[in-house]
Amino acid sequence: MKKKDVARRTDNPWAARLLSVALLAGFLLVWHAATGGTAGQAVVDPEYAALVGSAAASGGQSPFPGPMEVGAQLWQHLRDPFYDRGPNDKGIGVQLGYSIARVLAGFSLAALLAIPLGFLIGMSRTVYRAFDPFIQVLKPISPLAWMPLALYTIKDANTSAVFVIFICSVWPMLVNTAFGVGAVRQDWLNVARTLQVSRLRTALQVVLPAAAPTIMTGMRISVGIAWLVIVAAEMLIGGTGIGYFVWNEWNNLSIANIICAILVIGLVGMLLDTALARAARLVSYRE
Repeated sequence: MKKKDVARRTDNPWAARLLSVALLAGFLLVWHAATGGTAGQAVVDPEYAALVGSAAASGGQSPFPGPMEVGAQLWQHLRDPFYDRGPNDKGIGVQLGYSIARVLAGFSLAALLAIPLGFLIGMSRTVYRAFDPFIQVLKPISPLAWMPLALYTIKDANTSAVFVIFICSVWPMLVNTAFGVGAVRQDWLNVARTLQVSRLRTALQVVLPAAAPTIMTGMRISVGIAWLVIVAAEMLIGGTGIGYFVWNEWNNLSIANIICAILVIGLVGMLLDTALARAARLVSYRE
């Protein structure tokens, strides 16, 4: 029996879904018990509890909001996500829109630079050796370390955030593109050379299809890092974005709103990763 047949028989998607539901239910029960049940009876500073304003805090319990309170708050956000009542009072949908726009702008600019440059590096050993020291030095630098320099030189908070996304998105795409191009089978390149195919046509019709899965993997890694970085960047620049929303709600001591934002950030990150994962499957070889 083939290994693939065994894998298909042992993989039960319905069992996986039921297990996921059971894990979620167990997490919610533990959360509820820790914040509103007997497990949540820890005594806290009443002044701090009053300041946080949790519904459970009045009884001397943990001021951390329970799942029902967070669910109610999340429903309020979803009912009207696109309202705009001033600089510090925008719907969560509006804030997400700013963040996604910045991520897509920085990510797209990074792709326009990293993929062609990665092709050049991957196809030439000399170019690879010339660029490698610079890549190894610049790649480990935290993207947020560039933020003060960007704010000083660009003098625009929104453009600086896009620049930081650009910086953090370049390296995974560049490295994966160079690796994918460099790993193309030499036999295929020799056949193209024997048939006197031009270098441009070889790059587009031989190298690109072969390296496409690796390139898409780099893009998938980049968008995940970009979504991580934008939250921290928006906490620094302020004004708009889901990161600023989290920071503003912390200043308001609204823990329930912070948890709602965390859930939304995770959901959007999952959707971005899923979209690129499906795109990667479209360009992958299937037996």
